[in-house]
Amino acid sequence: MASSSARDPATSQPRRAQFGRERASPEASRLADWVVESADSQGMPFMIVDKVQARVLMFDADGRLQGAAPALLGLAVGDDSVPGIGERKLSTIRPEERTTPAGRFVASLARDIHGQEMLWVDYDTAISLHRVVKGTPSEQRAQRLNSVTAADNRVSYGCINVPANFYDKVVSPAFTGTNGVVYILPETRSAREVFGSYDVHPGGVQMAREQAATPTSGSAATRK
Repeated sequence: MASSSARDPATSQPRRAQFGRERASPEASRLADWVVESADSQGMPFMIVDKVQARVLMFDADGRLQGAAPALLGLAVGDDSVPGIGERKLSTIRPEERTTPAGRFVASLARDIHGQEMLWVDYDTAISLHRVVKGTPSEQRAQRLNSVTAADNRVSYGCINVPANFYDKVVSPAFTGTNGVVYILPETRSAREVFGSYDVHPGGVQMAREQAATPTSGSAATRK
């Protein structure tokens, strides 16, 4: 006998993410609604990295926005990583290879080779999210984060740099004692292709059942 609390997707209003006053892009909004409606994050907190807008949005397990901030991303446009890049020295990574890969990743807190806490996003490609690093003087990473446009936020080797205060007050508490899911939106493909997602509509849902890969997490050097 079906539970009386079960929701009929054909007649009930779908669940949606709660953004508060944050004005997220349509792409990020649609994906967040799908994550909540489909329960794709499997009861874990989740994060959306909007590469086009150079912005990170952190949600609790129920889809309530906990905070948002600008981000620095890989210098090169693209949604894939070069095979084996996670094992290479930074000095060997060419500008066109400095991408932040799109995808669904189960992430957890760890320590880098210098003992600093970070969020491991994808171990195989050495992608993490961390407090903004100083970088070289010409990169001006702090200034790029504070600029009003996303046009100058492509500068890293692939890792996601966020303001230190956002990391300490939002990211670290959200992932302490638990894993979470990081969704990095694509910029050369559709979200449907990458995640198997669908648009959540009032009064009904377009169902899709594609499964997304779940990379492993670990600890090693990352692409700053």
